[in-house]
Amino acid sequence: MTRVLLVDDQPLVRAALEMVITETADVEVVGEAGTGAEAVRLAGELRPDVVVMDLRMPGMDGIEATRLITGGGGPTRVVVLTTFDDDDHVYAALRAGASGFLVKDMALDDILAAVRVVAAGDALIAPSVTRRLISSFADQRPAPAAASGPAAASPAAAPAPAPAPTAAARRLGAITDREREILTLVGRGLSNTEIAAELVLSIATVKTYMTRLLAKLDARDRVHLVILAYEAGLVAVPG
Repeated sequence: MTRVLLVDDQPLVRAALEMVITETADVEVVGEAGTGAEAVRLAGELRPDVVVMDLRMPGMDGIEATRLITGGGGPTRVVVLTTFDDDDHVYAALRAGASGFLVKDMALDDILAAVRVVAAGDALIAPSVTRRLISSFADQRPAPAAASGPAAASPAAAPAPAPAPTAAARRLGAITDREREILTLVGRGLSNTEIAAELVLSIATVKTYMTRLLAKLDARDRVHLVILAYEAGLVAVPG
């Protein structure tokens, strides 16, 4: 039985979700919250398998609540369900530890299916979300400083020092070349089946590599691996 905590400041939204969930045999609602602070408290008390989290609520928002819930070291996973389907919210939610990002105009059955996927330990990561994450990283990267003055014009000027490796890049020192190759494909949004076809491997072998990557990089799930791949520079930013 998958135990779910519903978090939304709109009672009608919670009621609609609860109505669908109560009709299923394998998912149950163990609690409801209308604020982020209440969600954090109930997640600690009830320890649900999945929290379905709204983003905009009075007081503590869903991003901060997600960060506190997933950062507590417990098994609870968070699926964000919101009307605000924009780049900033997608990135912030996943970076805070959410294992999925859904919008409220999805069919209720699809939302329920997503809850099952996340409860099973997987994550909702689609190529469209992957592209948005890449764009987010591209926007956040500082532009290279323009050279100026005599030193810039002189052919004898010393080359600029290489940038220090990022924390994510340093973490990749523990993985093998093959694991790095697979992490790059994960960062590009490929599924296990697509990775197996790309590298001419069995799906079982790819799953084994995925398990090793999650353990070596101390990653929560596939979404976290995607973010690490971007941060380490394994995925080329368009343009």
